[in-house]
Amino acid sequence: MADMTDTSLTTPSSSTVPLDGRVFAGVTNSPTGQVSGSTRFRYHEADEIIWAEYDGGDIVRGFLVGTRQDERLHFRYSHLSADRTTANGVCESRIVVLEDGRVRLEESWAWESRPEKGTSVVEEVR
Repeated sequence: MADMTDTSLTTPSSSTVPLDGRVFAGVTNSPTGQVSGSTRFRYHEADEIIWAEYDGGDIVRGFLVGTRQDERLHFRYSHLSADRTTANGVCESRIVVLEDGRVRLEESWAWESRPEKGTSVVEEVR
């Protein structure tokens, strides 16, 4: 019989937690980024492929697509800003499971449509 106090049986780790259906919001971002606390990311996942739609704040509509390997995400993103300009880039994220069970993505990104790069954090909203 399993020990019911062993949380490894019930709490997914950063490398196994599913992202499908989770919604994230910006927590912190470098000054050259456009994601804010008003931005919402709706994630999907199947067979180590991840994708999301996002909008809010300065972003009218955005999409990202990429892959997942354990607790690491690698994807490209593209969006339309409120000023009607487009922007795109590449991002590497690390999945972290918070003590309350929510998921945090710690991100390093670089624009491909401009010279800047930076870091950001998005966290699951409930």
